[in-house]
Amino acid sequence: MARKHEQSLFTADLIAPAIGDALRKLHPRDLVRNPVMFTTATVALLLTVLLVAGHDSLAVGFKLQLVVWLWLTVLFGTFAEALAEGRGKAQAASLRAAKAKLTAKRLMGEGAAWEAVAAATLRQGDLVLVQTGDLIPADGEVIAGVASVNEAAITGESAPVIREAGGDRSAVTAGTRVISDEIAVRVTAHPGQGFLDRMIALVEGAERHKTPNEIALTLLLTGLTIIFLIAVATIPGFARYANGSIPVAILAALLITLIPTTIAALLSAIGIAGMDRLVRFNVLAKSGRAVEAAGDIDVLLLDKTGTITVGDRQASEFRPVSGVSPDELAEAALVASLADETPEGRSIVVLAREAFGQTARALPEGAQVIPFTAQTRISGVRVGARVIQKGAVQAILKANPQASETAAATELARVTEEIGRAGGTPLAVAVDGRLLGAIFLKDIVKAGIRERFGELRAMGIRTVMITGDNPLTAAAIAAEAGVDDFLAEATPEDKLALIRKEQQGGRLVAMCGDGTNDAPALAQADVGVAMNTGTQAAREAGNMVDLDSDPTKLIEVVGLGKQLLMTRGALTTFSVANDVAKYFAIIPAMFVALYPGLGVLDVMRLASPESAILSAIVFNALIIPCLVPLALRGVACKPMAAGPLLARNLTIYGLGGLLAPFAGIKLIDLAVSGLGLA
Repeated sequence: MARKHEQSLFTADLIAPAIGDALRKLHPRDLVRNPVMFTTATVALLLTVLLVAGHDSLAVGFKLQLVVWLWLTVLFGTFAEALAEGRGKAQAASLRAAKAKLTAKRLMGEGAAWEAVAAATLRQGDLVLVQTGDLIPADGEVIAGVASVNEAAITGESAPVIREAGGDRSAVTAGTRVISDEIAVRVTAHPGQGFLDRMIALVEGAERHKTPNEIALTLLLTGLTIIFLIAVATIPGFARYANGSIPVAILAALLITLIPTTIAALLSAIGIAGMDRLVRFNVLAKSGRAVEAAGDIDVLLLDKTGTITVGDRQASEFRPVSGVSPDELAEAALVASLADETPEGRSIVVLAREAFGQTARALPEGAQVIPFTAQTRISGVRVGARVIQKGAVQAILKANPQASETAAATELARVTEEIGRAGGTPLAVAVDGRLLGAIFLKDIVKAGIRERFGELRAMGIRTVMITGDNPLTAAAIAAEAGVDDFLAEATPEDKLALIRKEQQGGRLVAMCGDGTNDAPALAQADVGVAMNTGTQAAREAGNMVDLDSDPTKLIEVVGLGKQLLMTRGALTTFSVANDVAKYFAIIPAMFVALYPGLGVLDVMRLASPESAILSAIVFNALIIPCLVPLALRGVACKPMAAGPLLARNLTIYGLGGLLAPFAGIKLIDLAVSGLGLA
């Protein structure tokens, strides 16, 4: 997993503001959102009042230490959340500053007339002109022109990208800069709801809502707190029955060591840090639910073009029929492609020149270009009476019916089938109705993607390639890329049907795509990751947007989702396990005078009841800041199946959570008794 955006957790510019924010978060309206920490703060306030009132016979110094450590427990919890939020505030500030400086050239009706306005005043549907050197003022769709755009402000990548009207590369993002030519853009975002606005809200945590898993865990922790509160409230009755009494301060200490303060203090920070890690990998999630779902997906659907392959097919070979030399086929293909500005056309020209030494640089004088249309599926040139054509095999045969019955047509069918089986796309070439052969257009599988799919397989995730290619071509590309399955000749309806079928089987599905035709599937999937280079429709339909437009990064998204879930689970396990050691410390200290038989539970042989109670409270507070780095960085999440991964983390954090407090409380007890603090 790349670490290009990693940032140190404990720098002065993060810690100082976090301390101030932690103090502000002590306000009851903030604390009440975390019932466990609210209970801890209430108990700390109660003991503060009792300390001033001198309610019981306990030593003032002992009670003062309890009060201080209880308030520190609450403060450490708010500090963890503030530190997690603080990591995004600097990035949010720079984005907000960039947004405030944006201006726009709003087009005034037809023609080239425009007026300068603040970008914040633009409304959905406005048309703006963006020229060389201008920042794009709002999210939108290019409706005219083509330009090279530097998206480094959003993606962190300096390489410019092409944005043009029509197709799947028409979406533009506010804050990116046009570095050549000019485009007309129709604004698609409402004020305050653009891509930049959502990114600002995400990185600063201003609009973060608890996820279903987080809500469920909060309810569980609240339930445990209520149960322990009831249990502690019954203890004075047992004490009176044994002709004794237990001071309120001791009961309060017992309650705080019983309730799950550790995970409650870190729960919010874990969620915020998970979203923050996602942003640092240049992925924008519209909700925390999507991040968690990514950690649980079972099936991953990927669109072939632009996702598994680089998107532009490249000419790799000329295959002539009998009686035609490779040079003759290469010459005809070159002439037919000189006016073809598509990536495929340019690759044919390059192959003809580099592999066969063709030197033609321009069309012959008087040549007429035959433009490609969706109806004919043929392009080429007409030079006098000579016609040179290239296009889909069936389209060429249809345009030249006299060639369909020839031996060349039979051989061309064989060549076409061979190209299809090899995972390529054939283009037929004909001169004056005579078939010369086929051009092998090859889909280029992205580097390293086979290894990435292997990692997904190790995680128990099945990968399915979606393509409009014929089954033979699809099978060849699927084998080369290393996916587990494929859906060929897929329509938008087929994609939807496949997703629904998987979901009806109880599986969570992730879909990755970039085109308008992917939008319905992106919306239906549990996790829909749209490429930032894709259309506005795709970006709106998905619940995540990859700013780098690197579909293989979905593996990182899955890893981060799993890491978020595993971190929350691991620290919950650790929190519950370390409470066991606290019971062995504080319960004997409280009851040994009333019930001497409980002395056998004092396995740590702590110095005194007061020292045992204070040591447990101190450990309860200190363990929170000790775990903050783990909560913010996340636990290690290796590519492996869920079962072994769960067993591994239960062993590490369950056993570790059980043993660490025994050692920690004993060391603190030695320090407390040695310094005479209790």
